[in-house]
Amino acid sequence: MTVDFRSRVRRGGLRGAALLAWLAEIPAGERDAAFEQLLGIDDTPAQRPLGEGRMGYMPSGIAAIVRTVLDAPIGPDDVFVDLGSGLGKVAIAVHLLTGARARGVEVQADLATRARARAHDLALDVAFVEGDALDADVDDATVFFLYLPFTGEVLAGVMKRLRAIAERKPIVVCALGLDLHHSDWLVERPTQEFWLAIYDSRL
Repeated sequence: MTVDFRSRVRRGGLRGAALLAWLAEIPAGERDAAFEQLLGIDDTPAQRPLGEGRMGYMPSGIAAIVRTVLDAPIGPDDVFVDLGSGLGKVAIAVHLLTGARARGVEVQADLATRARARAHDLALDVAFVEGDALDADVDDATVFFLYLPFTGEVLAGVMKRLRAIAERKPIVVCALGLDLHHSDWLVERPTQEFWLAIYDSRL
């Protein structure tokens, strides 16, 4: 069954509303497993220490990804960047749901390599860059996604970079598991979701 759905993705199907309808047919508690199986990322990679302030692999839930797409909202004219993209679940899902240009930045080379392979296998134009969010080229992005990829001084350095981008153009920052209230250049939107925070730049 999964092979059939992968074939649909390769042929340009299972996008937008069709993907939402496919997800809706799956019981809520099984959606993440089904979507990860569809992408071919349903095995958990080995964890290894990444240094102070850097978190290990933690895939985002598909419910949070869909909510981000709808609430941001993200459209085909956006450039979406997932900082700490792991195996590519978020960037691929956002591209499939919206048609936006999407890419991930991942410090772990093996995860970035696997994410690129999965995007290639599904014939998707989604890029995955092996690199550090502190110095990766992300200046073209309009929407950033962070699911607790780093803390402390690393997070402070990344937010300094994002602020520099926001000084040139408006950006949206979507955060899971991160409190960004200390960034006075961001304004949090009201939301019903306690696990998702969406911020607009105000510089």
